[in-house]
Amino acid sequence: MDLTQEQVMSALKTVNDPELFKDIVALNMVKEVRVDGRKVWVHVELTTPACPLKDVIKKDVEEALKKIGAEQVDLELSAKTRGAAIARNSNLLPQVKNVIAVGAGKGGVGKSTVSVNLAVGLARSGAQVGLMDGDIYGPSMPTMLGLRGVPARARGPKIMPHNVHGIHAITIGSLVEQDKPLIWRGPMAHGAFKQLFADNTDWPELDYLVVDLPPGTGDVPLTLCQLLPLTGAVVVATPQQVALDDAIRAARMFLQLETPVLGVVENMSYFVAPDGTEHDIFGRGGAERAAQSLGLPFLGSIPMFTELRINSDAGNPHANFTGNPKLSAALESMVRNLAGQVSLRNLSTPTPELTVS
Repeated sequence: MDLTQEQVMSALKTVNDPELFKDIVALNMVKEVRVDGRKVWVHVELTTPACPLKDVIKKDVEEALKKIGAEQVDLELSAKTRGAAIARNSNLLPQVKNVIAVGAGKGGVGKSTVSVNLAVGLARSGAQVGLMDGDIYGPSMPTMLGLRGVPARARGPKIMPHNVHGIHAITIGSLVEQDKPLIWRGPMAHGAFKQLFADNTDWPELDYLVVDLPPGTGDVPLTLCQLLPLTGAVVVATPQQVALDDAIRAARMFLQLETPVLGVVENMSYFVAPDGTEHDIFGRGGAERAAQSLGLPFLGSIPMFTELRINSDAGNPHANFTGNPKLSAALESMVRNLAGQVSLRNLSTPTPELTVS
């Protein structure tokens, strides 16, 4: 007996998104269904190209349809990054679906390293990504992106982000004399940040805009949280207690400002020696335990690899994903986990059910 559209849709309603615990039909992820006898073609739209559980969804769809007698299942997976409703309704950056702040309670924990690799990793998955170097006093993106000495371009009154490494990047380091210290009081930094972030930068359509904040809980993080409803924030810490104390303060700052914390990243988690032995220089696992104590997601650990330092100094972040397999695995896991948390936040509101005619 041939299958019907109704039977297929009923079967698909038994397939739950592994993160949201709702079925993919109710979440409007099933975009099209075609039935020919016992052959079924289904188009499922994932919430991000970096969907961490797409293989699980694929397997569950195939099993659900074979249970009702489908002999052949052709599943097409696509991805369309969804944005937080509050961000889409903002008049400040309507072309940006998700704004993700990356912060830390103290300097020197690798916040900029995490920001760059998150942005490049999301772009490698197929998303349109922007990166803003919001660390007004100590911009490091010119070095990490290979932009030292490269001036910014303008189109009319607007600054054009650099198109580099598959992302759109802007840094104040391209607008001032190289190595010149910016000795600014709070209001000046506040104004410069706002101009770079929105007023004077011609951002294209973006799935994600990653903003590398200066360390601490001062003017610029406050400005960002007040300027635009953020999708959420990522807090970076190293494992030792001194750094964790400050990271906890940073996390609580975002929460107090009603900015969701998407997760915590532990950088410099451990050192891998040339012979492959691992050494917990700062005490591995501290950031994960801190995240658990705060009830926050843990996005992953990044070990101390020589390649990460070499590639950052050389302005070649893509090499982090194509060289040392342990380094690339750690970074890709962090990117997938972040994409999952963004999707979880954006899909947590009800969406209309698909009607198939």
